[in-house]
Parts: sequence; structure tokens; C-alpha cells
Amino acid sequence: MFVKSSLVALALGLSAAASPVVEGMGTSVPFEKRNGFTSHDGWFEHRLAIQQVVRDVNKHRNNLVNLQRNSGRTSFNQGAHIRPVANYSQMMKQPDTDDDNYNERRQAVALTNEGGDQYWAGNIQIGSPTKQFYIDFDTGSADLWVPSVNCTSSYCSAKNKYNQAVSTTDSKKSGSFSIQYGDGSKVSGPVFSDTVTVGTVAVKNQYFSPVSTLSPTFGDEKMDGILGLAYPSLSNLRQSPFFNSAKSQGAVKSGVFAFKLAKTGSELYLGGTNSALYSGPIEYHSVTGSGFWQIAGGSLAIGSQTNIQTIIDSGTTIIYGPPKQVAAFYKSIPGSKVYDSSNGFYSFPCSSIPSNVSFSWGGKQWKISAANFNFGRVSSTQCVGAIAGQDLGLGTNTWLLGDSFMKNVYSVFSFDQNSVGFATLK
Repeated sequence: MFVKSSLVALALGLSAAASPVVEGMGTSVPFEKRNGFTSHDGWFEHRLAIQQVVRDVNKHRNNLVNLQRNSGRTSFNQGAHIRPVANYSQMMKQPDTDDDNYNERRQAVALTNEGGDQYWAGNIQIGSPTKQFYIDFDTGSADLWVPSVNCTSSYCSAKNKYNQAVSTTDSKKSGSFSIQYGDGSKVSGPVFSDTVTVGTVAVKNQYFSPVSTLSPTFGDEKMDGILGLAYPSLSNLRQSPFFNSAKSQGAVKSGVFAFKLAKTGSELYLGGTNSALYSGPIEYHSVTGSGFWQIAGGSLAIGSQTNIQTIIDSGTTIIYGPPKQVAAFYKSIPGSKVYDSSNGFYSFPCSSIPSNVSFSWGGKQWKISAANFNFGRVSSTQCVGAIAGQDLGLGTNTWLLGDSFMKNVYSVFSFDQNSVGFATLK
């Protein structure tokens, strides 16, 4: 049953220090990253980045709608608000700089050829007999959905589809599932439960939606659907997310999962951590936000941003901050300037990519490599940075750290201790 206030009492005493964690007792799920915002020849794919901004704005709009319904507005961060639905056509404007016309023309061809998927994905199985799906693992949402055989639009044509008539363990539930996206369409469908298996972790009677309507946003992408790994209070289904169900059913011994995100060898580890992928202690910090993997007391090494709230979100590549704070950050980088004011992107000299950008929560400085900070060229001299100024509605002092940050660390998420941890990658 859905618990209205899903974030129970926070673990006391967790700070910038190592804390016990179950190692080597879980299951490894290999997965891969699809195309990013940088073309094969090093140029910034502006339209793909805008598509990601629109998706992120609307995802967290949906999260706040769910959080308000499930737990009330008292769970919101200070200054948090539910934004209007973002629309791609409104946010797709020409850059603010004048030297990018060539790059804009060439990207129109790149979009046709490249796709533009922005997620970390791997395989799961649903039903009996099992049907395989290629899924985005997202710490920034809480529900599982996949296409249904009842989805007849062209956007579903190349997808793997769930057929409840074939599975012997399915159960139709009351209610419906719906998420709105910025192109005026929705991902929506009925609610079912069935056996869901990720790696060797099998969960019985897991709630999910086999969607009959799929947004064009997902039509060209290789992934079939999304598996959310956030807290239950963000759930549109108002049910226990997959990993929480796995813990309650004893399918994992530890309520801990961890990510390594990289060009090769990426892994989601369920039920503990994989010590073969990191060295040294894990630095843990208490979760402070209801529903989100949010930790407080953060600081950014450049731009003097301190005591910020930070949400760790594997479902996006971009790092977002409040527009004024991001402007102050780039003001500290010589030669930087606004590239796209509508979506919050800035450029900086490609000849001097910042290598000292880091976040800290009172312990180690966790650096973002120059390669992960650079989204690619927009001219012969300027490149775009991974940090964007955008009001996602999450709070006046709240940042969201996507995989441009996570690729630099081993990231650990503990429901057992309501904490997020980071360790040094091997």
C-alpha cells in the first residue's frame, strides 16, 4: 500500500564520513549510454539538448504534481512550484550568439541520422513467460512503464510490447497512469501488476503501466520505457517502486543500489555495492528531500555557491542550477558568455576548458572532468558547458546533478539509511 509520507525518519549521524554498506551481495545489471549532446566530430547538438531540457522540466513538473497529491505541499523545498508544461516549439529558439549559423544548419542533418537518446539503459523482463524490455534506469522518477500491444501508433512500432493476454502472472488493477510531455502528448495507459525481473532480482505483483499512448518524444529512441528508482512519494501510480518492492519481498538483502556510469563498463548494482568498481571509503550524506535523492549542504568550487540543495538524477545528462547562481558561476570563467538564454546554456573558450569544477558536501571535492564538462563546440573557438541555468520548479536554492556529474564518481543510493554516497572510481 502506498504510504503518504514515504520518507521515513532520516538516519541520524550521517555526514561526510564512511558508513557501513553491504558489499558484493547484490546483482550486477550491465547497461549502456546512447548518444549524447556531442556529435562524433565534436560539435554541440543544440536541438538534442533542448529536447532534454523540455523533458527534464516536464518530468519534474510531474514529480511535483505527484508529490503534492501524495504528501502535500509541505514536502516541497523552499520556493518550489509547479511550472507550466514546457513546450519544445517555444523553447527552440536561435542561440544568443551570432557565430553559430553553420553549426545550426549541420545539426538538422545530424538529428535525422543520429537519433539522440539521453539515458542509461539495460534489459529487464516482465511477465510469465518473460518478455524482455530495454529500459532507462532513472533515479529522478518512481514509476515503471513500457509499451503495450494496445499501442497502435507509429511511435510504438519498433518497441517491445507487453501483452497481458500472454502472461499468466498479470493482474489488471483499477485506475490509470498518465504523464504529460511538452509536445502536447502524454504517455498513458492502464495499471497492471506482474512479475518484474532485473538481473537476478525478481519482484512479484509489481505495479506498472503498459502504456497504450506513447509521446513522440520517445518514438525514435531505442529504449522501450522507464524504471524509476526514486522514493514512492513521487509515484504517479501511488505504489511501491520496483526496488522498494524488491527489498520488502526479500529479493535483495540490502536496500542499497549503486551506479557506475561510463562510456564502457557501466553498471547498475542492486542490493549493495560492487567494490571492484571503486576505491576507498564511500562518503555518505543524509537525504533531505521528500521523494527525491536530495542532499543538503552542497557547495560549488567555482562561483562561491554554498549551502545548496542537490538532487542526484541519473535520468538527465545536464547539471541544472538556479539561473542567477549559474550566471555567477560562469562569470568566474574567463571568456564565457550566454549561448542560449531560453534554455540556460553558456559557452566558454574551447582552449581553456575548466578542469577545477567540483561539488562538495563538507568532505571531498568531487571534480567534474574537462571531458564531462564539455558538451561540444558551437564555433571554432567556443564550447558549451554541462551546467545550465534553468528553473525546474524544485526550489530557489536547489540544483539537479545529472550524469555529467555522476560519470565522475561511484554513486550509491541507500533506502536503508536514507542517504546518498560517493566514492572514487577505479
